[in-house]
Amino acid sequence: MDERALDELCINTLRTLAMDAVQHANSGHPGLPMGAAPMAYVLWQRHLRHDPTDPSWIDRDRFVLSAGHGSMLLYALLHLSGYDLSLADLRAFRQWDSKTPGHPEAFMTPGVEATTGPLGQGAANAVGMAMAERALANLINRPGHPLIDHFTYALVSDGDLMEGVAAEAGSLAGHLGLGKLIYLYDANDVTLDGPASLAFSEDVGKRYEAYGWHVQKVDGGDTDLSAIDAAITEAKNRADAPSLIIVHTTIGFGAPTLAGTSKSHGSPLGEAEVAGAKRAYGWDPDRTFEIPVAAREHMAAAVAKGASAREAWLARAEAARANDPEAVGTLELAISGKLPAGWDGDLPRWQVGDSVATRSAAGKAQNAICARIPWLIGGDADLGGSTKTVITGGGTFDGRTGAGRNIHFGVREHAMGAIANGFDYHGGIRPFVATFFCFSDYMRPSVRLAALNRQPIIYVWTHDSVGLGEDGPTHQPVEHLMSLRAMPNLWVVRPGDGNEAAAAWRLAMARTDGPTALILSRQDLPILEGTGEGANDGVARGAYVVAGNGRADAILIATGSELCVAMAARERLGEAGISARVVSMPCWEAFAAQDADYRESVLPSSVRARVAIEAGVTFGWQRWVGERGRVIGIDHFGASAPAPVIFEKLGFTAENLASQVRALLPAAALLGDTQLPL
Repeated sequence: MDERALDELCINTLRTLAMDAVQHANSGHPGLPMGAAPMAYVLWQRHLRHDPTDPSWIDRDRFVLSAGHGSMLLYALLHLSGYDLSLADLRAFRQWDSKTPGHPEAFMTPGVEATTGPLGQGAANAVGMAMAERALANLINRPGHPLIDHFTYALVSDGDLMEGVAAEAGSLAGHLGLGKLIYLYDANDVTLDGPASLAFSEDVGKRYEAYGWHVQKVDGGDTDLSAIDAAITEAKNRADAPSLIIVHTTIGFGAPTLAGTSKSHGSPLGEAEVAGAKRAYGWDPDRTFEIPVAAREHMAAAVAKGASAREAWLARAEAARANDPEAVGTLELAISGKLPAGWDGDLPRWQVGDSVATRSAAGKAQNAICARIPWLIGGDADLGGSTKTVITGGGTFDGRTGAGRNIHFGVREHAMGAIANGFDYHGGIRPFVATFFCFSDYMRPSVRLAALNRQPIIYVWTHDSVGLGEDGPTHQPVEHLMSLRAMPNLWVVRPGDGNEAAAAWRLAMARTDGPTALILSRQDLPILEGTGEGANDGVARGAYVVAGNGRADAILIATGSELCVAMAARERLGEAGISARVVSMPCWEAFAAQDADYRESVLPSSVRARVAIEAGVTFGWQRWVGERGRVIGIDHFGASAPAPVIFEKLGFTAENLASQVRALLPAAALLGDTQLPL
């Protein structure tokens, strides 16, 4: 069989596997795999450097299927290339507990680099991967010993490039000159509702040229494999800019009546169309999940090629170890996800009588950690001076060399979140990102995917409440704490003073099974009695007793800037002969994860008079205060005024909190032995 016929056989194998899996599941997206198979085949067969026997090899090229709805294209590529993904797994497409879910999920399927499907996310993830490659290369590589030197590829669609997150990320990638980033654009001009021209008529190539990208158009379209090959080769040789390769394809290629239409996008083709497409490919329409021997053998050569590439890299790594064992040791530790000994040895502490905004305290803690962990890097959405997240002496990130640890994301919050996910997908770099808490809304889809994938991203969200003051309700987060607490796997930490802020950074760094959000104050807060000794363990466990360990008539529960209000209210109650316990609860999720005995020791069920105070919506607090407890919160938007005035007007005062406790005590006494749930 000549080379051209063999290429066509392999491409049609990818197409038919996708069609058959979607038809078998009676669910899925057959059109993209059928149209984009040629460009994916050329990339995987002629350019992508990877080892199917070791999907986590750090110097592999990355491939992101940003158009994740076409997941069967990726699964077919993985299966035929020798990854641990069987034909039975392809038959189980979209079924319970299968390794082939409807959209690709990282850490579930070997070889899947990123969880994609929400359009635009994968394109931005790829930008993060390319940035991580540069940052890790700068940290690890030594003259003559380049251990990190690889490309990041993404297959993107019309829908991807309509999304704002892709535009944000593409703009930043061009600005940074990420020469090792290459997009293959499946320009089939069709979306779910019909022709893309219904809503999308811009010249995408010119837009990306304006971003600073190197743009090519494959004139021969999806059938000109040599032109696709040449375009990828040219893109790899452009070290000064990311590349966009536009390939005009036919969605549902080969389907007799549905090719080129939106009807082939998101539904099974139907038996007649599948049969017709197979006939057009020269295949037996009665056979399903067929893999010709020649196609399997040809694509399985990726195993030997990958093993050879990785073995050569291992030899280079050993030579590098002899030259600079510290650099190689740093690489091994960084990609392991473990923390170096003594990483938290320099965390700052404050004394009672001091006063500091938790954003400032957290910034000092962050810098102490960064001094010990060189692979911890991050940035902000044009707010570094306000979020206090600048790494002192870290320099500005350079996309061409990878030097510099401070990333200037610009006003691009959504892409910032997705790029952070890309850093983690890549491995070897621990990212943090920062902005005002109110703008966490702009990041939410990326945060959700980090939580879904249990990625240890650290979010620093400052200006945490109506304490922001005069900027007013547009910038004052009210519902954000509760909405983010509702997200599975995301831990939300709102420290009450400087010592708790340092402990919050310690918790975030130690956590490796999900993202952590640090919610920090703009205004100075007093350092409280008890946090110097109790914050490290108390914050790590989510809640702890700050004052009143003995018998208590009532429990005051607080987070953030309201913790000092609770402490002042306790003094007033004590003057009236009422014994109150103050519980700081900076992280609901960590507290809920503790055993029942610890939770009972902090919130004894025998104490039924409970009042929580937090500058946010009250929804959800009943979990901790019980049906008859009370909550001082804000179930409306804020106001523009100095912060002390806002807090007084809204009842965030020691006098109001003490009054609420006094009003609650007679009712609590009537509850008898009713136990409050923990």
